[in-house]
Amino acid sequence: MTGRGALHHVEIWVEDLDEANASWVWLLERLGYTLGDTWPEGASWRRGATYLVFEAGPDRRPGRHDRRRAGLNHLAFHAGSPAEVDQLTVEATSRGWSLLFPEAHPHAGGPAHYAAYLENRAGFEVELVATSTP
Repeated sequence: MTGRGALHHVEIWVEDLDEANASWVWLLERLGYTLGDTWPEGASWRRGATYLVFEAGPDRRPGRHDRRRAGLNHLAFHAGSPAEVDQLTVEATSRGWSLLFPEAHPHAGGPAHYAAYLENRAGFEVELVATSTP
């Protein structure tokens, strides 16, 4: 959807672009994003009319991202079936992402919500949401 009100893009400033690429690239590719523009301090990833930018440019302030401070808490992605969410979760944990709320996984968002909440080493959180419950 590209009409009025649709999300155009999200730009995420990262401390270390190589570290960001190591944790994000495989996930974005598995979710159907393709690499768009690249430049020395960043890259954009596109899926349809929406794109994500990861940049470590000179205007950002140093410091680790903290999802609990005011600002971005997490990005939530449609991730397919519950089995696909489970597979992505296994892959993510082998690539440096940590499972958040393991005691409530995969229903940390409630009994009718099947999702994985993951955090990378830089402190960014993603929610991988199943399209239907098992």
